[in-house]
Amino acid sequence: MNLEWQVFCLDTIDKEPVKGCLAFGDNQTYLGWLIEAWGQTLMVAVLSLIVALIIGSIIGILRTLPNSPWLVRLGNAWVEFFRNIPLLVQIFLWYHVVPVVFPAFAGMPKLALVVFGLGFFTSARIAEQVRAGVQALPRGQRYAAMAVGFTTWQTYRHVLLPMAYRIIIPPLTSESMNIFKNSSVAFAVSITELTFFAQQAGEETSRGIEIYMGVTLLYIISAFTINRIMAFIEKRVRVPGFVASTGGGGH
Repeated sequence: MNLEWQVFCLDTIDKEPVKGCLAFGDNQTYLGWLIEAWGQTLMVAVLSLIVALIIGSIIGILRTLPNSPWLVRLGNAWVEFFRNIPLLVQIFLWYHVVPVVFPAFAGMPKLALVVFGLGFFTSARIAEQVRAGVQALPRGQRYAAMAVGFTTWQTYRHVLLPMAYRIIIPPLTSESMNIFKNSSVAFAVSITELTFFAQQAGEETSRGIEIYMGVTLLYIISAFTINRIMAFIEKRVRVPGFVASTGGGGH
């Protein structure tokens, strides 16, 4: 098998080699296009993760509120709705349906619509993890906070959530890696991320092996970096000697 890695040094328009290999703008090379696509992928993944963490934390908290059955049901409905619809279908709903039903979204960039779609989809999974983290804590922590006069908000903010997030860092690591990989669905609405680049560049150059190997390498590097960052965070915030309760005592 003859691999031609110089394909990345070709101009994307006239397919002529470019000195230095890396170029953007009018004389962009395939390497420059690949790096831009990587940036788009990272942008979609990071913004979607922020949306997922915020919404997922709120929904996860609602599902653990004592004496609030309607809020618990609302949180459960959110999780079941977004967890049981395929991600690609949700992206198409955000792209084709939401702007029609809600005109305020009509002028929104398609990247933002993908961020909302991927973020809401992942928020259901993070909500489940937050719920499990809070319920894994001993009941005594909630009761102690109430005994010293903390409100429900103060109890979650200062007592329960700091411990719960420490517990759920391993599954959050998996979700962070998954959201990066799931960002590939953005190609379905023509966002120039890594998968879109691989498809287009492979067709233009007829060097699909080299193109897809380059894209795969960037996916591996990114996922490994996320894993190492989360492992570092987990090590720094670990509570020595703490063992979570398995009795679901969060209620």
